[in-house]
Amino acid sequence: MTAGQWNLLALLVLLLVVLFASYAQEPESPAQAGDASTYRETRPLFWSKLYPRGGTTLYCGKHFSSRHGKQINIEHVFPMSWVTKTLHCGDRNKCRRTSRRFNRIEADMHNLYPALAKVNKTRSAMAYDLIKGEKYYYKECDFEVDFHKRKVEPTPSARGKIARAMLYMEDSYNLKLFSRQKKLLLKWHRANPPTKEEKHRNRRIKEIQGSANPYIK
Repeated sequence: MTAGQWNLLALLVLLLVVLFASYAQEPESPAQAGDASTYRETRPLFWSKLYPRGGTTLYCGKHFSSRHGKQINIEHVFPMSWVTKTLHCGDRNKCRRTSRRFNRIEADMHNLYPALAKVNKTRSAMAYDLIKGEKYYYKECDFEVDFHKRKVEPTPSARGKIARAMLYMEDSYNLKLFSRQKKLLLKWHRANPPTKEEKHRNRRIKEIQGSANPYIK
């Protein structure tokens, strides 16, 4: 080979190395090509395709119609602040700008549930746990809060859904759950099997974004 050919070959090898390194840094999500790749794109699909006629909120079981207004919003069951820390990509806005992986995670519908906006705000990024006593934070909702320990206890009917969303996110995106939290979630998963409604939701999400939650059977 001539010197020019060797130089061309070296350049091609270098380009392949750079492309491979770039791909390895931002692994794809289980979602298929063609789905919404950002949370901004997912939000309208969430309401129009997953809850077109309304539904019930995650934490309080409150029924809402398609015209739910601002009192109902979207809860990320696996908190996005936990994700930003794992990915080391900065705050949420910076992660949106710089990390394709973060955008995939934030947009995954298996982690999204409708919730009362005030309850969503109260939960924030607190972990789930069992809290002694039965003092509801909201009169109309079985939702307990320990601000000191930064823990919340959801109503029993929500626990299985929460567990399966959290476990799916950990497995699908190599995220981190502390051992005590995971142990509790696995217990909730076994004690509260998926309902027909949850199975229907899982199938619908697979149709929309191309991936199913394997914990929902």
